[in-house]
Amino acid sequence: MFTGIIEEIGVMKKIARQGQAMVLTVGAKLVLEQLHMGDSIAVNGVCLTVIAFDSSSVSMDVMPETFRKSTLRNLLSGGRVNLERAMAVGGRYGGHIVQGHVDTTGSIRSRLLEENAVVFTVEPEKPEIMKYIVDQGSIAIDGISLTVVRVDDKVFSISIIPHTLAETILMDKYPGDVVNVECDILGKYIERLLHFHSPDGTNKRTNSGLSANFLLENGFM
Repeated sequence: MFTGIIEEIGVMKKIARQGQAMVLTVGAKLVLEQLHMGDSIAVNGVCLTVIAFDSSSVSMDVMPETFRKSTLRNLLSGGRVNLERAMAVGGRYGGHIVQGHVDTTGSIRSRLLEENAVVFTVEPEKPEIMKYIVDQGSIAIDGISLTVVRVDDKVFSISIIPHTLAETILMDKYPGDVVNVECDILGKYIERLLHFHSPDGTNKRTNSGLSANFLLENGFM
């Protein structure tokens, strides 16, 4: 589990491809501290497992499912990536619950300066995920924990402060670029609870008291 607070920007040193499988080797410094084999690192918001490392780089496997669903398939040697280690027990929770499980990619439709902030508008590749995105809710873009400032049926916007822009690869992103999108996990669990049916065809939510009307009346929707 991650917080969406990027620790450092790494540089792609090597990309070994075999069909839709890859081994990524990333040059880094901070995320190498106290690193162990099998640890998790989020690369542009994608949770990957450490398979090798030395004093200046770390290598991780990318399986075909991850290749197809994320922007990792577009990485090039020398490119910059956001890096975050899994959250340590007892650490500060500065962002929100980020699993590193990308829902879809999204295309940046606009990048506009608004006084000291930059507002990005993103259109997800899968429009069905818009149901999980709410005004003032949390979302992860390339692994960065951000707040949604505007949303409609097709696109959403996020406002970036100068510090976040300078410390992440959003500095490099412009209209037409593609980013990884992970929605807040809470909405997915709520939807599953509301619509779950048991194998015998009965709807188990009828005994829980949880319903769409209940969530709406109590400010959850």
